[in-house]
Amino acid sequence: MGLPIADGRPPSARHCDMPTKRHRPRLNSKLAFFKLQIRRSRIERLGVFAEETIPPRKRVIQYTGELINQREAMRRTVRIFLAGKAGRVYLVRLNRRSSLDGSVGGSGAEFINHSCEPNLTMRRIRGQVVLYSFRKIRAGDELTVDYGFRCSHLCRCGSSKCRGTMCHA
Repeated sequence: MGLPIADGRPPSARHCDMPTKRHRPRLNSKLAFFKLQIRRSRIERLGVFAEETIPPRKRVIQYTGELINQREAMRRTVRIFLAGKAGRVYLVRLNRRSSLDGSVGGSGAEFINHSCEPNLTMRRIRGQVVLYSFRKIRAGDELTVDYGFRCSHLCRCGSSKCRGTMCHA
């Protein structure tokens, strides 16, 4: 765990505030297999964009973050929603017992937005989460994945195949 900032909270206690003026969103180039860039997105705040063409069925980026148990994942999620802030949840479930919190030690993949017509798929391989392309992605295209939530979060992907929510029917 890192050092606390001026307000005395450790990084894990302020994950819902990310990104801040002090924390510029960055991609970890060691975990990205193509040239990618984080910038403003038409879907939601920030997004990850391809800086070069990505062929289909290629490893694009690894999702990293703090490894936490499901109880802690639920606690962090509830805290963000109860605070009533516009905080974002950067959690990816690894298995029944653990999740990765991309807001703490993330690779930059946590900024990949949801789409009902995504160009990436998420695979869990030996305790790691890796995003793969399943179709050709042109330079300048935003990288997207179907979050597959089991709730009623409103979708803003703008796809012609948009379901209206980030949920699977």
